[in-house]
Amino acid sequence: WIETPNLDALAGESLRFERAYPESLPTICARRAIHTGTRTWPFRDRPSEQESAPTYGWLPIPADQPTLAETLEAAGYQTVLVTDTYHQFRSPMDFSRGFKVYDWIRGQENDRYKPPLPTVDEETQERYLVHGEARKARQYLANTSYRETEEDWFAPRVFLRATQLLEGASRREPFFLVVDCYDPHEPWDPPEKYTSLYDDGYSGPEPFTSLYGSDDYLTDRQLQRMRALYAGEVTMVDRWLGRFLDKMEELNLFENTILVLLSDHGHALGEHGYTGKPAYALWPELTDIPFMIRHPDGKRGGSSSDFFASTQDVAPTILGFLGVEPEQPMDGQDLSVLLEDKDPDPRAHFTLGYGKFVWARDDRYAMFGRNDGTEARLYDLSAAPEMNSDVAGANQRVVKRMFDEYVIGDAGGPLPVY
Repeated sequence: WIETPNLDALAGESLRFERAYPESLPTICARRAIHTGTRTWPFRDRPSEQESAPTYGWLPIPADQPTLAETLEAAGYQTVLVTDTYHQFRSPMDFSRGFKVYDWIRGQENDRYKPPLPTVDEETQERYLVHGEARKARQYLANTSYRETEEDWFAPRVFLRATQLLEGASRREPFFLVVDCYDPHEPWDPPEKYTSLYDDGYSGPEPFTSLYGSDDYLTDRQLQRMRALYAGEVTMVDRWLGRFLDKMEELNLFENTILVLLSDHGHALGEHGYTGKPAYALWPELTDIPFMIRHPDGKRGGSSSDFFASTQDVAPTILGFLGVEPEQPMDGQDLSVLLEDKDPDPRAHFTLGYGKFVWARDDRYAMFGRNDGTEARLYDLSAAPEMNSDVAGANQRVVKRMFDEYVIGDAGGPLPVY
């Protein structure tokens, strides 16, 4: 088990969703839904731009979609954003819309923050270039060459800055603060004291990032090390999240603040023979996300819900709790009603999209495959909740029903293929 005492404590005070998924992924797609309450999938908008995007949905928020920050700023809230998720501030993304104060922390992953190292010495090559990804390694090593203490790592920098902004915002209530921490996204390179909690005595190449595909490029020992690096980074993030929550406690903000915590997507670490985020590998390690809501009065604290919750529900949930009307209808639902022991509109199933692949599930089955209905995999969750046994071959009627009724039904017709 990964040590996350602060997340565990927060979960004990929150309503936790056991079946939470992004409505689409990866990074930018999920955030578009979080900030707007509007679905990105099935990627019908701006077809010519979709065709050239890194993956479907990887586009700026449409100009005609109001953001949560814009709506709350208009309602008199101080709006604040701090993030090191560098994709958001690459032109033309502009995810700072509606935020009166925002702080971009530069240097994550492939962010062209510093001139990349022209070469690296032999020792560094042996330690970091296990995947042959020299360009990514040279850029990231250049971006992080200033590090001296733990406070120089990205997660500490994000939460330290967020703590400063929290203190300022608390003097000008009401406020809306978004803390968007890229970690524990790869590259995974936490201080050794965190990695050593999960792995000791390793001296080989550091698999601090991953290829997207089969894990057969790694030895068993390297895969074990990759998981330890990931676990160490999660624990580091948890520690600095805890520091931020301590400041909330010190400022007595838990008593009048709703707190929402979630992730955008997961990452495969060899669970089904794959690493990274391949669009065709939509097993739970990619699709299942943490999602919890803490009510200021502690309502439903420590309980869980099996409602199909998603990234598109964040904006309507916050607005619903605050009693602020959205500027236009949203696709997501107000989940704050669950805190009052009421029920949102029922969802008997859920669907999501990633590139040219789709995923669907209901109470019994999960299915994923190409968005034209081919290459479908089907899993009976009552028999195999970890989705280790594909039963599509003997259940083609179930596959067709889920694709026709759930995927095509939610999409409102055939899916676009650009």
